Amino acid sequence: MAEKHLTPDDLALRVSVPLATVYQWNSRGNGPRFMKVGKHVRYKIADVVAWEESLYVDQVVG
Repeated sequence: MAEKHLTPDDLALRVSVPLATVYQWNSRGNGPRFMKVGKHVRYKIADVVAWEESLYVDQVVG
């Protein structure tokens, strides 16, 4: 069975941002890796999870 891919709408819902933000990330290159299927954008879940992990900030106490 093929892996399910997220749409831009799915990603926006997942991270609670407006759809326009997702499209800005795509054009600026600072969102998750994506692929184009014809005119459609899709995200592998593994790529989204890796991108989410990269956003964590380690807090320095003191």
